[in-house]
Amino acid sequence: MTTMTRAGTAVRFEHIDKSFGQNQVLHDIVLEAPGGATTCIVGPSGSGKSTLLRCANLLEVPTSGRILIGDDAITDPGADVDRIRTRVGMVFQNFHLFPHHTVLNNVTLAQQRVLGRTRDEAVQVARKHLDAVGLSRLEDRRPEQLSGGQQQRVAIARALAMDPEVMLFDEATSALDPELVKGVLAVMRDLADRGMTMIVVTHEMRFAREVAQQVVFLDQGRLLEAARPAEFFDTPSSDRLRSFLKQVL
Repeated sequence: MTTMTRAGTAVRFEHIDKSFGQNQVLHDIVLEAPGGATTCIVGPSGSGKSTLLRCANLLEVPTSGRILIGDDAITDPGADVDRIRTRVGMVFQNFHLFPHHTVLNNVTLAQQRVLGRTRDEAVQVARKHLDAVGLSRLEDRRPEQLSGGQQQRVAIARALAMDPEVMLFDEATSALDPELVKGVLAVMRDLADRGMTMIVVTHEMRFAREVAQQVVFLDQGRLLEAARPAEFFDTPSSDRLRSFLKQVL
């Protein structure tokens, strides 16, 4: 596994197994997503990518193994899971916006309820992040009045408004029409340039090559390769990764 040394909060997966009933979907995953860097996870459908990502904030609970967000072991008995989760933002394939609330309210509600910010404080933070994702003029619209790409950028602004140290992206562009993908990826590139720790499950190989500091390949629930992008894409060491790349590049 490639090691990087950038400032920021690292995420470590230590010997993670995950089963759903008799079906084991993750096998002894050992991985560090370095702080301040972007780690992209790629692989065929059903390889366990999203399950691994969801384990990072215990949306899925590992069957065994340990996960650390910085120095906080979120999987340890007695861990303050709610507190640790506030350190991690997540953006899903589906946007999970509140349809009956405006864009501005979608970005302020969690700030007020979880972080205890006043309405004025939450609005100030929300407007800053909506401006950063290019949506400052749309704060009074409801989700149904936005394109899919705009809704996903609202979801990113909502996550960032919680001041996370780590961002998780679960195939954030796969539900979008092709012409809408570029705007979302541009926001994610900007986050990477600013040194946000990001773990990104993606089918966007160009993004992985150009933005990530580490690319990880999962197949059938096993981590087969983790390397810097140039090494990963140009000189893959496993036959299975070479076969996968031939299909997707």
